[in-house]
Amino acid sequence: MKNRYNVLWTIILAIGILSPSCTKDFAEINTDPNGTAAATPESLLAPALLNVVNGNLTRALRISNEFMQVHVTTTDSREFHRYIIRPSESDYMWRNWYLQLTNFRDMYTNAQRTQQTSYKTFMGISLILDTWVSSMITDIYGNVPYFQSNKGREANLLPKFDNQKDIYLDMFRKLEEANVLLAENVDAPEDIKVLDPLFKGMALSWRKFGNSLYLRLLMRASGKAESGAVAKIKEIVDTKKSDYPIMTSNLESAILPIGGTTPLISEFANYRDLDFSGGKGYTEFFINNLNSWDDPRRTKWATVVGGGYIGMTSGYGTGQAPEVMSTLLLSLKTDYRLGNILNYAELQFILAEAALKGYINGSPKTFYEKGIESAISMWDVAMPVGYLDKEDVKWDDAASFDTKMDQILLQKYYALFFTDFQSWSEYRRTGHPVLPIGPGVQNDGKMPSRFRYPINTQATNSANYQEAVNAIGGDDINVKVWWNTPD
Repeated sequence: MKNRYNVLWTIILAIGILSPSCTKDFAEINTDPNGTAAATPESLLAPALLNVVNGNLTRALRISNEFMQVHVTTTDSREFHRYIIRPSESDYMWRNWYLQLTNFRDMYTNAQRTQQTSYKTFMGISLILDTWVSSMITDIYGNVPYFQSNKGREANLLPKFDNQKDIYLDMFRKLEEANVLLAENVDAPEDIKVLDPLFKGMALSWRKFGNSLYLRLLMRASGKAESGAVAKIKEIVDTKKSDYPIMTSNLESAILPIGGTTPLISEFANYRDLDFSGGKGYTEFFINNLNSWDDPRRTKWATVVGGGYIGMTSGYGTGQAPEVMSTLLLSLKTDYRLGNILNYAELQFILAEAALKGYINGSPKTFYEKGIESAISMWDVAMPVGYLDKEDVKWDDAASFDTKMDQILLQKYYALFFTDFQSWSEYRRTGHPVLPIGPGVQNDGKMPSRFRYPINTQATNSANYQEAVNAIGGDDINVKVWWNTPD
């Protein structure tokens, strides 16, 4: 997977990575010179994809893995495991996501200008990736610039912040449009396919990814009646399923095949071993579940200590860091599966929850077990005989709704390994999986609900920032985003 891209791709990628943004002080409106009107849609795709995935990986390692007790650092100045978020942490994600959002939106505009039939496919691809990035921005911050964002070339340097509800409804609209565009089933020409590192310009594969992403976001908004999400989930999965193809196997997962060589080089490939796995170890919560299941993914993820896999206490008190035990295997630095955007296993767990809640037909047990099988086999290991009969894994139709939800979300948690902020968003939405609270956890023991707006944005777009703060009830980490508030 690492050697199938031509020299042109490499040159394009180098330009995309090395060219600086001339408007770093206005990241939310982004006038990145790489996103010019002259750029062809296919030339924008790979560099922007790689930039977003690599940026997401660094934040997963630094932030979301600690929130969600995947691993814990022994550095007292890094306190995410104690639910402490320093204000400056917001800037990197905001800047990186908005910067690449311009490139994804330029893909649509530039494709629309042409008369080539295949470029309708790139319009659909653009809408999917626009939605993917926009969803991460609004899920982390809440109300954000959306309709007026990324319009620096139109001299709009001070975009208004939009309500998350309106953003979600427009993201749904974009995914509908993408589904229609890609339904024409026009693949990219042979000379362009090589510039698509995700699905090689295959319209149906992108369409399945887009509709699977649609289900992720519909489920996230399903607690809000005004979203219409529940009825739409039913349409996609049951009543109009032929109109909305979704992923059907691991082979159709959206995974950017990053590694240790150009052009798809992982951010972690350039990390020193110490920076990647030093001073941090897997938590007791993360490791103990895998141990109780005798889960074969341990061999792909964790180091052995004293003949076994041992976790650390998360949320320990200041100055009371435990000794590092099992930590991240260095092979993960260049493992292509860390390029995960949305995999087939996640989709199966979405369907399991939807079936459990009566949104769709079908057995939650069937979706749940298929999700487990897919999540394990994705790592090229066999699911052990009897795995589905293990304690806390076995599906019991007589169990309580809450128990079933925790089972689904716990297995989904492992399927989301290193996938940006998805497990944190799922925890905020559902309260699952149930995480232990360490003795040093602050913020009254409450998981943060959002990130504060970036300091830079507060200064450069102060009037619109203040309006947004007033609308959401304060720029505080405990203010809930729209989909997380009671209906």
